Amino acid sequence: MSDNLFNNSLWFVPMALVAAPAVAADYLSIPQAQQLLFSPQAQFIERPTLFNGDAKDEIKHKAGTRQRQDQQPIWRVEENGEFRGWFIVDDVIGKHEYITYAVGISPGGEVLGMEVLSYRETHGGQVREQAWRDQFKGKHLGQPFKLDEDVSNISGATLSCRNLLDGVKRLLTIQQLYLAKDA
Repeated sequence: MSDNLFNNSLWFVPMALVAAPAVAADYLSIPQAQQLLFSPQAQFIERPTLFNGDAKDEIKHKAGTRQRQDQQPIWRVEENGEFRGWFIVDDVIGKHEYITYAVGISPGGEVLGMEVLSYRETHGGQVREQAWRDQFKGKHLGQPFKLDEDVSNISGATLSCRNLLDGVKRLLTIQQLYLAKDA
């Protein structure tokens, strides 16, 4: 039997044990998030919005963060024939992986609520906690969006907190620039 580690396949086992475990959790589907952010009687009319380079530049200029996607998943929300707001699904990067979240926005441009649909990071899942997400309710573009000032930071999840805060501001910017006229 050879003492050479490269001839012995057992040398791979310790490496597998050292690697950080991959964590990916889906918490809500889009229909579940829609029902949490709006009335169960609400109707959701899909209105995906396509952004060209100029529109993406305008969003970045106003929101302070870039619009990565050309197509943004958006639903117009109506109930009993009345406009109730917008439901938008988005992704932001946490530390290394994407966080998929949804925001309900009122016709007047205020956050009705935010739900985390998928969280793929190994740390920082506290952004899913109701108390942290509730800090977004009522926020609108006329308010500051400062981490540790208007929205508290979570130790160990600073990048997730900051990027979700920036993402919500970007979605409010999209609502103001491109959706408010369709209300």
